[in-house]
Amino acid sequence: MFTVNVELGDRSYPIFVAEGLLNSADVVAPYLGQGRVVIVSNDVVAPLYMETVKQLFAGREIMEIILPDGEAHKNLDAISHIYDSLLAGKYDRNTLLVALGGGVVGDITGFAAATYLRGINFVQIPTTLLAQVDSSVGGKTGVNHPLGKNMIGAFYQPSCVVADTSVLKTLPQREVKAGLAEVIKYGLIYDASFFNWLADNSDGIVLSDPALLSQVIRTCCEIKAEIVAKDEKESGIRALLNLGHTFGHAIETASGYGTWLHGETVSMGMVMAADLSRRIGWMDRDTAGRIRSVLEENFGMPVLPPADISVEQYIDLMLSDKKAELGKIRFVLLKAIGEAAIEGDVDKMLLKETLTAGENLCR
Repeated sequence: MFTVNVELGDRSYPIFVAEGLLNSADVVAPYLGQGRVVIVSNDVVAPLYMETVKQLFAGREIMEIILPDGEAHKNLDAISHIYDSLLAGKYDRNTLLVALGGGVVGDITGFAAATYLRGINFVQIPTTLLAQVDSSVGGKTGVNHPLGKNMIGAFYQPSCVVADTSVLKTLPQREVKAGLAEVIKYGLIYDASFFNWLADNSDGIVLSDPALLSQVIRTCCEIKAEIVAKDEKESGIRALLNLGHTFGHAIETASGYGTWLHGETVSMGMVMAADLSRRIGWMDRDTAGRIRSVLEENFGMPVLPPADISVEQYIDLMLSDKKAELGKIRFVLLKAIGEAAIEGDVDKMLLKETLTAGENLCR
């Protein structure tokens, strides 16, 4: 087992990562409180892991809330369902909410915890690679709106993150690759040597080699913990973690939540960001092409956005992005592999070229 600490003063917390961690109640017990427990999961994950997770809370009253699986259900209806259950059961401020699932369950549960009785404790138990390396860490919580992804939410930190790597064995290959898009993001924005290591070891990583995945998770958690400690509320360096997300969120919203996995649209968005970085003169063609190649050929990820989204749709949706300011879209772009920056003054014609490049992205 290894532990990564997110240093946020009195809101600091540990990320525990190990195989078989869900069977190690003694490790996580100090972070689980003493009150009643409500475990929020979905109809795919709950049958696999609910009974195991309940053993972490032996002797305590436990309620289960099972949500339908998928991004399409990450909305205010899900939050209301959780509120209804908590209020009907007269759950108080000593209640512990437990998020058992991937990024969708984690975001929904965290937002419910942040807002029920103005804040109760919650624990993240992420069951997807994407959640273990990214969404469960850092306290971003929220839900989608028909007009924009993740536009309703709060920054609210968990008591701890319990990442059992053995649960990744049940992940479909598509989910593994979607998580790896967020992994590659860390290399692109922060650590060129990590990006190169990922490319060199892509065969084993895609096949979920346990030793390689453990290294992947540790590196990503360490990078994110360092960034969040510097900028919890995303007023500076943390915004760089959104590489590819401005484009990707527009694709998710325009296509209908659930059509694409979040990581798949991040992959497309990172290629679009690399292409735009090249067009504004920040990056040469070979480097942009390598980014596309690693995503597409080494990891087998989708890199071309849907052809049926118009330039006008993109612009409208990206103007609703959380980084937009004063009517301008602010993009996370790349100066080099391992070096990112935010640019809010992109030439509209160059942006249009990226949005209409199709097969020629990064070429």
